[in-house]
Amino acid sequence: MTENFAQLMKQDFADLDSAVASWKKLAEALAGTQTSSGKRVTGPLHRAGWTGLSATYGFGAMEATESKLGTARTDAQLIATTLDTLNTKMQAAQRKLRTAVADAEAAGHRVRDDGWVEPKQAVDPKYHNDPDYQAVQQQANAGLGGFRARIDEAVTEATTASTDAAEVLRQIDPFDLDKRYGGANAHEDAARVAAFAGIDAKDIPDGKDPQKAADWWAGLDEEKQRFYLAAYPEQLGSLDGLPATTRDQANRTVLDTRINDYALREGGLGYHDRYSYRGLLAMKDRLDRSDTAPAHKQLYLLGFGTEKDGRAIVSVGNPDTARHTAVSVAGTSNQLDNFGDQIDRAEKLQGAAGRWSEGRGTDVAVISWLDYDAPEANFEANDPELNLGIATTGRAEDDAETLRDFTHGLRASHEGERTHLTVIGHSYGSTMVGTADAGGRGLDTDDMVVVGSPGLSVDRADQLHVSPSHLWAGAAPDDGVVNWTAGKTLGADPKEPEFGGQRMYVDTSGHSGYWNDGSQSLNNQGRIIAGKQPNIGPRP
Repeated sequence: MTENFAQLMKQDFADLDSAVASWKKLAEALAGTQTSSGKRVTGPLHRAGWTGLSATYGFGAMEATESKLGTARTDAQLIATTLDTLNTKMQAAQRKLRTAVADAEAAGHRVRDDGWVEPKQAVDPKYHNDPDYQAVQQQANAGLGGFRARIDEAVTEATTASTDAAEVLRQIDPFDLDKRYGGANAHEDAARVAAFAGIDAKDIPDGKDPQKAADWWAGLDEEKQRFYLAAYPEQLGSLDGLPATTRDQANRTVLDTRINDYALREGGLGYHDRYSYRGLLAMKDRLDRSDTAPAHKQLYLLGFGTEKDGRAIVSVGNPDTARHTAVSVAGTSNQLDNFGDQIDRAEKLQGAAGRWSEGRGTDVAVISWLDYDAPEANFEANDPELNLGIATTGRAEDDAETLRDFTHGLRASHEGERTHLTVIGHSYGSTMVGTADAGGRGLDTDDMVVVGSPGLSVDRADQLHVSPSHLWAGAAPDDGVVNWTAGKTLGADPKEPEFGGQRMYVDTSGHSGYWNDGSQSLNNQGRIIAGKQPNIGPRP
């Protein structure tokens, strides 16, 4: 103990402080470089429409480099956290040691240079034959064992912290930095760093209360937030109530990791994995193309998944700062491989709302939400089981709470004045929206728009949480879904007067024309998103 005691007593932690700061600075620089690569290199090339064999290999190389930058950022953050935790533990051990030494000396003991606490001499040794000598000495040195134990404990804590930190640092593999699988390994390293730092994944809220999640995140210091992002991106990316920028960063990290994993196994992928791989590559391409767009046109990846047909949540613009926010819920046969069409619709809705909003669209965010298993429709297959999902509310009921948590999460993460929230449902998406708003706490939406709706799972508008005066139903005269299914198995027809909602004028035809450029159907949705009354127009 001699060497460790003396070293800990006089240890100056300035160098360790400096090392922590340097690694943090490096992590920030790597993050900035990764972001700049997307905004200044790959993003512009995507937007320019670079294609061909050279583009395929070029984008592959650049995206691999960006992935490696992300791995390096994670590793640098893990090293910074490890050193910072070591610094904290060592300084705590030093304070404990110095206090123990000071207390021992105050009690009259002498602490040697090797940390040994010598007993004090309460009685002159020449009286050692006195019957009371031993008793007096024992009483005077009653606390001796405690002082020795405290000193041993402090030195042991410092030694253990140093040994554990060295082992954690040794397992952060620098060879990961030039490999596409490095990101996955870095997340494994993060679990070891978390254990050393006393950070437990169980501390992350379970997602059932978005406001609780928002409060938890706001209560973390910046260093803890960075570490959670590095260690647990998958959990944070799906946590309602967290800021959109945080979820976007976490989900893009997970997206890169998933794509790299598929790339490494590309030759042996099964049908579902090949489908998921194509969908994620298309998603990444769309995100990359938005990186150089104006701020209100940039995309935020708020969630995604590859289970079944795939799930995705993407916002055009930042919903946390928008004065007007819309959530657009897609309907039948929408899945990961055609999700780009839903982003197109979100962009059109943002543009339509921008004609009426105070900020001319810079204050509008529109979210395309496909975080449920939308039912399939394949009438040519003539398979009742295949088409059963579109005739029942089962799919909507399965994820009604998911949608409720999401909209309440938007409320919890929003900055400043309350945003005007509109929820839009198309086709079976309107059934999803109606089912979610009818149950639990509802969607806490200011306006609801349903177009091409087969039913909202309820019989009257007043069975929803949204005010009937702010429930808008639009239906084209030749919309086959409305004409053949509304009022049958998914609830009463919301466009009919007896339902109790409001009729929104549309001038488009068919089931998917509600977003046609220049149409009153699109314009009216934009007006509602911006908090305006739609044009009622002639009633059909």
